[in-house]
Amino acid sequence: MYDKKGKGFVLKESRATNASVTGESMASDDVTQLAESLAKARVEDKELSYRGRGLKLDTAQSAEELVQDIEGFQGLQALRLEGNTVGVEAAQVIAKALEKKSELQCCYWSDMFTGRLRSEIPPALTSLGGALITAGACLTELDLSDNAFGPDGVKAIETLLKSPTCYTLRELRLNNCGMGVGGGKILAAALTECHKQSSVLGAPLALKVFIAGRNRLENEGATALAKAFKLIGSLEEIHMPQNGINHPGVIELAAAMQHSPHLRVINLNDNTFTKKGAVAMAQALKHLRSIQVVNFGDCLVRSEGAVAIAESLREGLPILKELNLSFGEITEEAALMVARAVQDKPQLEKLDLNGNCLGEEGCEALREVMEGMNLGDMLGSLSDDEGELEDEEEGSESEGEEEPEEQNGLEDAEQDSEGEGSSEKPQNTVAPHPPDVDSFLSLPSPDRLLKLGPKRAILIEQQVDVADAVQTAEVFLKISSVYREDSEIRKAVLDSVDALLRKAFSSTSFQTYKFTSTLLSMLGLLKSEDRVKLVPMVPGHLVALEHAVQQDYFPQEHSSVLDDFVTRYSKASDMCTSPRSSLESSMERRIGPEC
Repeated sequence: MYDKKGKGFVLKESRATNASVTGESMASDDVTQLAESLAKARVEDKELSYRGRGLKLDTAQSAEELVQDIEGFQGLQALRLEGNTVGVEAAQVIAKALEKKSELQCCYWSDMFTGRLRSEIPPALTSLGGALITAGACLTELDLSDNAFGPDGVKAIETLLKSPTCYTLRELRLNNCGMGVGGGKILAAALTECHKQSSVLGAPLALKVFIAGRNRLENEGATALAKAFKLIGSLEEIHMPQNGINHPGVIELAAAMQHSPHLRVINLNDNTFTKKGAVAMAQALKHLRSIQVVNFGDCLVRSEGAVAIAESLREGLPILKELNLSFGEITEEAALMVARAVQDKPQLEKLDLNGNCLGEEGCEALREVMEGMNLGDMLGSLSDDEGELEDEEEGSESEGEEEPEEQNGLEDAEQDSEGEGSSEKPQNTVAPHPPDVDSFLSLPSPDRLLKLGPKRAILIEQQVDVADAVQTAEVFLKISSVYREDSEIRKAVLDSVDALLRKAFSSTSFQTYKFTSTLLSMLGLLKSEDRVKLVPMVPGHLVALEHAVQQDYFPQEHSSVLDDFVTRYSKASDMCTSPRSSLESSMERRIGPEC
């Protein structure tokens, strides 16, 4: 790292994978990994953790204990504040204490503003970031995930990201922050400037891990970040799932990734590749010899994209461990090509082709091929296979389908108005769904929910068949996932949740316990015998549950069931400690002391 006190540059990193050293001599990679592991151990020895304490720090007085601990901690290198909620005044006094902590390297500050007005977060971040700059700290890790600060929050950390304090940054985690397109552009510009200025000093920014899932970056935000990635060229992990990125953004990211030769992990789950994006990614993979994990699940890579990826597998990816091509509308022939292409991957641990369009015979053929190559244990479940595509569907991938989110609504609306049912896709037996609701449920975001208008709760309620408890649980999680502290979004989410659950619990055909067990299973709080698709837990899920259990429609006996599981320690809810604590309190009040 760069010593701003005039001592020059010192190589120092704080996080790496475990290293093992065997034989009489160590390879250079082993030496590097061992040094990084030792550095990490030193940081952990000098870590102050307030993680998960559920503290509400509003005033200077409420933060007094934390401030004293910071001031009295000699050689502080890591500060954990996850799972607390910090207001503006408290942030100012915490910042004052940090101004003398020049050795600070790691700031684990995720889920730190639960319950705060969105307007409170930027000034708090500005104070904390300014303190790190004043201290002359050299950060290696910065985690601000699960803080719904939006573009204004990115602006608040812009100066920090451009400063010498971040010239040494190795890991940047901004998952589920609601950055949007604007925030993505600001972030990209800040990283670009950081690289430019650090390069002048002879030690260019060497960012290794970038995490920004669930941020609604869309094509423009992804394209801006792709330009920054191309310039930086040192990335080892890129995680950008659920960002509404379509093939134009995917193509830009693919081109940028080729400039990061040490890239090990690519996670773009739940974006929309289609053929163009998948082919571009396949071409990029040919140039990346260090790739270990590829997650293109829920990306609609389709058969042609899968074939292109299979070709890349045959030509490269020698140390691949995991490949996820689930839920991509891949047919049997293409899936078999992928399977055969992983035959010579000695480090392969998992191939996920679940949720595609293989049909029963295709699933069996895939299992036989994998078992014939002695890779049967590597194949993930195929329990959610969608069945074979109809002939007309298999040939329906035209240029006009490359942006399904933007075009399907218009096409459906035109068909509905004409009373025609001649679409190439199979028609439902129920009335056509409002296209905007379809758009929201296929790619949930606060903006899409608000665009449904004042009748959004009714529209969503009409869409869901409450006789299907699994579907009801899925829709509940999609609605609550877009929760933000913004008053308009909060009202839209909770009103929609109320409408959905009131209808469900009032229906005599609603399978109440199946709904609850599915909900818990999808959130990773309950191991289910049925195959369910796990959903990463976000604070909004627990906030919506807390609201629901307090309503008259929610059965008390289900509060007891939820309480049994939510109160247990779980990694699934570990990063949502503040909303989890609020939910537990609400359930206790509902259940009563006698329970």
